[in-house]
Amino acid sequence: MEKIRDLKGEREWLEAFQVMKQLRLHLDEEEFLALVKLAEEKEEYQISVLEADHEIVCVIGYMPMITLYYGRYLWVCDLVTDSKHRSKGYGEKLLNCIEERARKKGFDGIALSSAFQRIEAHRFYEEKMGFDKVSYSFKKGF
Repeated sequence: MEKIRDLKGEREWLEAFQVMKQLRLHLDEEEFLALVKLAEEKEEYQISVLEADHEIVCVIGYMPMITLYYGRYLWVCDLVTDSKHRSKGYGEKLLNCIEERARKKGFDGIALSSAFQRIEAHRFYEEKMGFDKVSYSFKKGF
């Protein structure tokens, strides 16, 4: 049985960490919790999960954004399916759920970025989910 659930608070966020860590390799539990808490407080960041047979198999983190380029949209910060459960449609189901939420709340769309090396993810976003490749993302650390 599959179920989509929104996570609230540190205890529930930790439930998603083992799957999220497969995408965000640089984070330990402590830093993960600190960043999620800050992002929730400052940016309305939210984590939702898809569970299959009471196991978290897919995790998405997203937040509302407003920019002159995109307008009002939901920014998908993180989307990862557990490596043991890939290619079963879980990412599609969870992303479709978030897209439907965005529509119902009057957003103009959803957007995300994806690392260059994630070729399979790009194929998924473009061919299966109907995303357009519209720009490059740039990052500068301090």
